[in-house]
Amino acid sequence: MKDILETIIAAKRLEIDRRRAILPPAEFYPQVERSMDAGNILPSMSAALLASSTGIIAEFKRKSPSKGWIRQEARAEEIPLGYQQGGAAALSILSDEAFFGGSDEDIRTARRSGVSLPVLYKNFVIDEYQLYQARHCGASAVLLIAAALSLQDCRQLRDKARQLGLEVLLEMHDEKELDYCRTEPEMYGINNRHLGTFITDVQTSISLIDRLPAEGCKVSESGLSDAGTVLKLRQAGYRGFLMGEYFMRSERPGQRLQEFIRHCTTDPIRNA
Repeated sequence: MKDILETIIAAKRLEIDRRRAILPPAEFYPQVERSMDAGNILPSMSAALLASSTGIIAEFKRKSPSKGWIRQEARAEEIPLGYQQGGAAALSILSDEAFFGGSDEDIRTARRSGVSLPVLYKNFVIDEYQLYQARHCGASAVLLIAAALSLQDCRQLRDKARQLGLEVLLEMHDEKELDYCRTEPEMYGINNRHLGTFITDVQTSISLIDRLPAEGCKVSESGLSDAGTVLKLRQAGYRGFLMGEYFMRSERPGQRLQEFIRHCTTDPIRNA
């Protein structure tokens, strides 16, 4: 499993090449830019998290490389809207098909169903073409993974994302990747699950919080399943908490989210 990220990125490059052949940038980019000129304003994900009392980013995810199918029949017109109704501060929607069973259409479907919350375009973004995809399908922010990009490429993608009105959640896994903070994203994410080994340790977020810039919104990702842990992370300085599998394994993900948020507001740790 050590080289899973390399495998995913190699597949992603081929996928982008196929998309370019079907819809060249010379046609696609102006189409997206025209929609921006029409005043298609997207909600700010960082602002939503900072304003929220819980900061839950509820994730729509059908499967993962490490655990296979989580919920193969999950419907994008139902679960994301259920998350919104359940009190999520923002949503994350997997748009990678080969490894996570998602697509850009899932985000468009969620928007058509009535989702107005900020949506994170959760994918392995390595090319500006994908930023245009994110903007085109209605995402508010994109994920940039430090382990998948050079520092220069990350900075260039961050700059292009801003030109397209997209915020950036920068994902890091260890202190060796903290140099990427110099790209100054709107959100600094610490993934508790290492993408190479799939080992998950929430202590990763705790140990790195003091190394993150004072400004910007801090997000903890993966391995979150109880209110006590989220509240401890919030006390440490995090304002966003990306959770997917815990909700997606429930028959009613939106209801489980609502119950989880209730625990976050009543847990005794909150008043410690």
